[in-house]
Amino acid sequence: MSISPPTRRTVSVLAFDGMTPFELSCVVEIFGIPRPELDVPWYDLTVCAETPADLRIIGGFTMRAEHGLDVVAEADTVIVPGVPDVRDAMSPDLLAALRTAHSRGARIVSICSGAFALAAAGLLDGRRATTHWKYAELLQRRFPRVLVDPDVLYVDGDDVLTSAGSAAGLDLLVHLVRKDHGPTVANSVARRLVIPPHREGGQAQFIQAAVTPVEDDDAVATAMAWALDHLAEPITVAELARVAHMSQRTFIRHFGRQTGTSPLRWVISQRVAASLPLLESTAAPVEEIAVAVGFDSPVTFRHHFTRTMRTSPSAYRRAFRASA
Repeated sequence: MSISPPTRRTVSVLAFDGMTPFELSCVVEIFGIPRPELDVPWYDLTVCAETPADLRIIGGFTMRAEHGLDVVAEADTVIVPGVPDVRDAMSPDLLAALRTAHSRGARIVSICSGAFALAAAGLLDGRRATTHWKYAELLQRRFPRVLVDPDVLYVDGDDVLTSAGSAAGLDLLVHLVRKDHGPTVANSVARRLVIPPHREGGQAQFIQAAVTPVEDDDAVATAMAWALDHLAEPITVAELARVAHMSQRTFIRHFGRQTGTSPLRWVISQRVAASLPLLESTAAPVEEIAVAVGFDSPVTFRHHFTRTMRTSPSAYRRAFRASA
């Protein structure tokens, strides 16, 4: 992951007649609210639609967007929330605006079924992409040139990014802030939203999983809190299960049901996350940071860091300091 220079970016989000408000509201919450306390150039958000007429929103109300597709074509980042009907043909004007924005170098983002608009515009041809798991088969059938991955929260293709179901859009939007401004700013935004500061895009979607009983949630949460306090130490599944007062088998099952990932993969992601502020704010060698966050060797640290962040620890440090 590279961090771009800190400039004020224009973000346009599309509104549709017949849409649900949640995904649009997520975009407005993250990119539309001024955040002077973060002391970085924030985003200039516009809500756009094909028509200046009132748009019917599910839930029994209407809204009107102030901007049209011409603004979409000129934005730095274009976000397409879930489309009202995944089986409908997309408007030629909308597809043209998406292609124009992409050809100008804009970052094109979809949430949930918004991937159908990106696919119809040809922006996902030959690319790995995701959408809500219940639409994945249809997306693949309608657009066979798209490499549909139904098992992840989001896919970062750099200039084209797609997310799974509605709430996974929050993970992707915070990921965009992290790419633009670094983890410290992204974590501050996540705390304001009371959501996890970072979930890996490769984390599994929650597909028809049973609800975990409250007492098991508490036990898993206790083990996770313990792990965060002991990241620099060796952590095994057996130790986590002991803290949760479960057998290993039961703990792994409940942990996966609650988080969508395995205990050890989660620990690795937390260790990588813990290394970020050390890379940003200290001059400590990478070897020391690897030990401080619990990796058994610098080689292992670099491997997992690169796999998670898509850049090396040293390159991340240089990019962050350059952007700062």
